[in-house]
Amino acid sequence: MTGRRPRIVIIGSGFGGIAVAAALLRAGFDDLVLLERADDVGGVWRDNTYPGCACDIPAPLYSYSFALNPHWSRRFPPHAEILGYLRRCADDLGVTPRVRLGVEVADATWDPDATRWRIRTTAGEEITADVLVPAVGQLSRPLVPTLPGADRFGGTALHTARWDPTVDLDGARIAVVGTGASAIQFVPAVADRAAQVTVFQRSAPWTLPRPDRRYGPLRQAVHRRWPALMRLPRAGVWAMTVVAGRAVTGGRFTAAVLRAASALHRRWQVRDPSLRARVTPTEPLGCKRILFTDRWLPTLAREDVHLVTTPIAEVTETGIRTADGVDHPCDVLVYGTGFAATEFLAPIRVTGRDGRVLADVWRDGAHAYLGMTVPGFPNLLLVYGPNTNTGNTSVLYFHEAQARYIVQAVRLAAAGTPLEVRPDVAAAYDREVQDRLAGTAWTGCRSWYRTPGGRVVTNWPGSAAEYRRRTARLRPADYGRP
Repeated sequence: MTGRRPRIVIIGSGFGGIAVAAALLRAGFDDLVLLERADDVGGVWRDNTYPGCACDIPAPLYSYSFALNPHWSRRFPPHAEILGYLRRCADDLGVTPRVRLGVEVADATWDPDATRWRIRTTAGEEITADVLVPAVGQLSRPLVPTLPGADRFGGTALHTARWDPTVDLDGARIAVVGTGASAIQFVPAVADRAAQVTVFQRSAPWTLPRPDRRYGPLRQAVHRRWPALMRLPRAGVWAMTVVAGRAVTGGRFTAAVLRAASALHRRWQVRDPSLRARVTPTEPLGCKRILFTDRWLPTLAREDVHLVTTPIAEVTETGIRTADGVDHPCDVLVYGTGFAATEFLAPIRVTGRDGRVLADVWRDGAHAYLGMTVPGFPNLLLVYGPNTNTGNTSVLYFHEAQARYIVQAVRLAAAGTPLEVRPDVAAAYDREVQDRLAGTAWTGCRSWYRTPGGRVVTNWPGSAAEYRRRTARLRPADYGRP
């Protein structure tokens, strides 16, 4: 590779893939392509189109620092605005022409003789790359629970991440399995249209008021005229997320304040003591994602909305039967059950040095140095990899930090020697991360943050600022065989 610019292949064209592509282009690395299995860019914002879908991080922070947007209509903008913003960024940053749509990667294999990756698509095409950057994200594969009898349901069944807009919800009896981030948006959005909504809850989520507000024409005009002013609300949101982050990473006082605020929120919005008891969380604050909403609890209090906390026994031809023998008829069954977030890169088979398969290396839980590099897999740089999720702030902040690091890695790889993190460096880092995670709220319950064995593989244990500091400068001594 010495003496020429490296060929870079990025898998995925969501926020992470576009951030890395834009950073590489700015750095002069223009021999790159993004492979996208779908028919458009957008990642989770292309895939999630269910009614009520919106951003749950305030828009001033849920945007690239290098492409602040003066056009947001409100603090928590709806799905269409987020997707439109991302597509405009891809266009304006010169990424769109480098995206190949409808190309799904089946496997990638390191060729030690050619010192490059050989990537095979599901259509049988082979593509080579000096540097491979998987940016498929943690939230790309919907998780549908295995419920007895699900295959015999006679109505319409679908996951929120694979929404079918042709499904008629008007006057329908809707059953919703799950009470996570998508369900708390979907249920209030369809309650007025449905004849009835039945929500099946395994555990009550922690909720806090959603400080939403409309951004009027004057604010938008001011931000267009003086773009630097957009950094003020961004800083304000950042400060808010720092406080929230302390609550889940060991800050007892902050956690107590948020628990009290959540309790007041429930008491104010739910007058029925019986219902309030059922929506009161029993798990530690923050062990699952804290949800910001002002419509979820009042919707559950409606006469035509029913919250069921009895476990599901089976799905019947006409609905759901719970463990107490009660049948809950429905016409539409909606799974708001999240994603297979702990199964990184699946179903892509990645084979590294000496025939090592990444899925085998990660059998007991995914791990990567700084969430980006794995020993035995040269010139493989992950975006939104293991332990780089955030339970309290904008993941785009992490994407930008990773993009800056990946640019440095590509520069080093371009010098000639394949870039491979040292096993001792990666092992020491993983021990540190897992030791720190043991003191966080994320170990307090079963969630999508953890593998079935209990290992937290998604979340970063520190602050976002710490992650940015630790990825600001690539240390060449971390790479190469010890």
